[in-house]
Amino acid sequence: MRKPRALPDLIDPPETPISDVAAVRAILLRAAKAGRDTSYAQVLDALGHRFTRPKMRALCKTLDAVDNQATAAGEPELAVLVVRESDRLPGQGWWVGKVQQMGYEGFWTGESALIFVRRQQQLAFDHWAGKARKSGRKKSAKAGRSKR
Repeated sequence: MRKPRALPDLIDPPETPISDVAAVRAILLRAAKAGRDTSYAQVLDALGHRFTRPKMRALCKTLDAVDNQATAAGEPELAVLVVRESDRLPGQGWWVGKVQQMGYEGFWTGESALIFVRRQQQLAFDHWAGKARKSGRKKSAKAGRSKR
């Protein structure tokens, strides 16, 4: 009897393109409202992709677009919430070009970098936690009216 051929690993097609700015923004807004950072791998996974370096670089381009939208809307930037799993700091792409505009001139790793990143992340956490509280009040007010 013939031995059956092994089938190649079939990978499900990605659910959401990495370039989908609205989808990436939605992931980051959930993180901001929850007061937490998220890793590059977690964002890619949420989009339905496995982590690879080329996909991470593509994600970085989308993160720039997300931040450009946030800036235009007068909101805190969100890309700072996406970090490496190893040290919980953003990758090189975030540091290049952004941090000098924010007044940071230190190293991209270590304690001072972590302090700077945490401050930037806190801006997003505070802003979006306020939005979450306001929308929660509206829901609870509506729920209270419907009970009457």
